[in-house]
Amino acid sequence: MFCAVIVAAGSSRRAGFDKLAAPLGGQPVLLHSVNAFVSAGCAAVVVVCPEERWKTVGLDTADYKVPVLRVDGGAERQDSVRAGLEALPEGTRWVAVHDGARPLITSAGIRACLDSAGETGAAACAHPVVDTLKRVDEHGLSLPEKVSRDFLWGMETPQIFDYAMLLRAYDCVAEQGLCVTDEVSAVESVGVATRLVQVGPNLKITHPGDLELAEILLLHRS
Repeated sequence: MFCAVIVAAGSSRRAGFDKLAAPLGGQPVLLHSVNAFVSAGCAAVVVVCPEERWKTVGLDTADYKVPVLRVDGGAERQDSVRAGLEALPEGTRWVAVHDGARPLITSAGIRACLDSAGETGAAACAHPVVDTLKRVDEHGLSLPEKVSRDFLWGMETPQIFDYAMLLRAYDCVAEQGLCVTDEVSAVESVGVATRLVQVGPNLKITHPGDLELAEILLLHRS
């Protein structure tokens, strides 16, 4: 059974507004992700978010063909993910963890990542780094150092794993007192490597300008 945890508990501090409730293509940002995972065949979706956000985006009255549940988040992202994992139904075999601020993920992209996870046990959406990279000093001045882009990828979500293995990884993270910002880092703590999968435009809404770009990409897609 394939299920999903959508992490949507952040404060949107950098955006300056509730980016997950912001309108995008006629509906709140967060609903795009929920709809994509339902369409991709998830047996259940757990959204980690405050109750106020749950109501603001309309999930309290939404009618889906599968259970879409809410749980509260924790102090850190890894705490929110763990809360979502523990709320998944018995019988979950594969779990996708997705940032609710990535509304452009498609059901086809989710299935491509799931297919790769089925082969390796661990897969994540990502993209090869194409920009020139520079290291700077504490004043923001560039340093004369060449930073190679070879074999560098920017991480995205969803990240899909064997459910029991991901739970074991988060147990290890807690036992070692680690701080991780994604599930790939968590499973590395138990020696598991993750296959990276490129699925197309999958930007994260962080700043107001990202919403404008996402609108353009949605219009092009339609």
